[in-house]
Amino acid sequence: MNILLLEHPRSVCQERCNDIANTPLSSCLNSGYAAVVLSTKGHRVEIIEGFLQDLTYQEIEQRITEFKPDLLAVHMVYHWQDDLPLFSFLEKVKQAGLSRYITAFGFYPTIAYEDILAKCPGVDSVIVGEHELTIADLAESVSEAKSVPRLLGLAVRDDEGGVTCTRRELISDLDLLPFPTRTQAMFRIQEVNLLGSRGCYGGCTFCYINPFYGQSSHWRGRSPENIVAEIDNIIAEHGAKEFYFTDPNFFGPGQKGHERALKLASLLKSRNIRFGIEARVNDIHPETLGPLVEAGLHHLLIGLESGRDSSLRRLNKMTTVEQNERAIRLLREYEIEPNVGFIMFEPDSSLEDVRVNYEFLRRNQLLNNLPVTANLLYHHQIVLKGTPAYRHLLQEGRLKIQSSGYEATTAISNPQVELLAGIMRQITNYLFEQMAGIWGGKVPEPTGAPDRYAKVNCLLVQTFELSLGALESGEEFDEERVELLVTKVKKKIVETLGLEKRKPNSPIKQKTTDLC
Repeated sequence: MNILLLEHPRSVCQERCNDIANTPLSSCLNSGYAAVVLSTKGHRVEIIEGFLQDLTYQEIEQRITEFKPDLLAVHMVYHWQDDLPLFSFLEKVKQAGLSRYITAFGFYPTIAYEDILAKCPGVDSVIVGEHELTIADLAESVSEAKSVPRLLGLAVRDDEGGVTCTRRELISDLDLLPFPTRTQAMFRIQEVNLLGSRGCYGGCTFCYINPFYGQSSHWRGRSPENIVAEIDNIIAEHGAKEFYFTDPNFFGPGQKGHERALKLASLLKSRNIRFGIEARVNDIHPETLGPLVEAGLHHLLIGLESGRDSSLRRLNKMTTVEQNERAIRLLREYEIEPNVGFIMFEPDSSLEDVRVNYEFLRRNQLLNNLPVTANLLYHHQIVLKGTPAYRHLLQEGRLKIQSSGYEATTAISNPQVELLAGIMRQITNYLFEQMAGIWGGKVPEPTGAPDRYAKVNCLLVQTFELSLGALESGEEFDEERVELLVTKVKKKIVETLGLEKRKPNSPIKQKTTDLC
């Protein structure tokens, strides 16, 4: 049977350029895992890289027409709003008879399957949670030309106009999965993405990782031997030397998690590779960090989230400020400058919370690099459906649910904090827009770039500190004052970076934190 897996085109929203993507990086291997599982079942499978290859829907339609898929499976990656072009395209494919059956899978569909089935008649079903076993069962049903039964893990419309779904058990042994298929387009990315584990043993209020798997903690790790076998295959076939573990939580829980990391480090040491990971601060210990660095670890993302213990408790991080600072120190001792996740503005932040956060960032020298500073000085808490934060704020009647049904917004309860967040959002989004071409490698850096960047970095820090201080002292900010301030800072950014000399209408692509 012919099965086509579609990584659909994704637009970039200017207003969201400084926000994280609403799907974890591990999603980038979803289609690859589906492809290899289906191939082992004897199906003819292709992946269309609509995003990485910058394909239009017209080009994708031509590919679908030529391939004649019996099953079209769409990895829906949410990007800020209802994807009406995608929905319309799938309805067109269905009405034209280009595919007998259309399903969707991924993080966004798992959480918002009812909304998708209500809004997109072209989609016959949605795979909920881990997709490999369900898509294999679905392919078997479609290939036998039967009406698709109510499969475990598959959300479908019922006869009463509603939606029915029963989750299936998770894959307990990830070593049983074959290595994912990787397209040539994926090897254009500097690092080869790997998935060494799934789930997280944490329970942060803002996180959608565990809700995807089924609410509670479901961390499962592949064996070090299995991971290294995949790396060896990639090295042999592609000569790759740069890797990135897309696991939301590289270390497993407790002593067993660290023993596993040590075993992996010992196996990787002779491969002469470099790799990055993502981890919780409470898992950063010299006993494991040292061997991992010797094995090639050179980049690490840690979720600090706040510089105040009361905020960390509110976010249910199960970590402390002391652990945050210890992790930063340890990483720097091993010459790794941490990439950090941080929520400057929570829905319930006070000015005191913001002040403590700011002083934490200054104290730990985290505001010295322009792109990092721009992210840290404005990052609000994104509220996603399925998370504890979403449920809590919904119960309090504070949510404004977006058209997609997946994301909601909420005003910050403290009006002064809301005002400061608005100021910094405008300024940092403008900076990311102006720097998109440079940071994306499309436009040459200006002469004397390091000095220019340092001055803009200082401008951002001063703007934040002076605005925060003025609000703390009780000064009033009306719309006119805010507009004048933002306009002045934007002008200074352009002057400092020398962007006023850029030719009008010169093409610049937006910087994006989207998947892959």
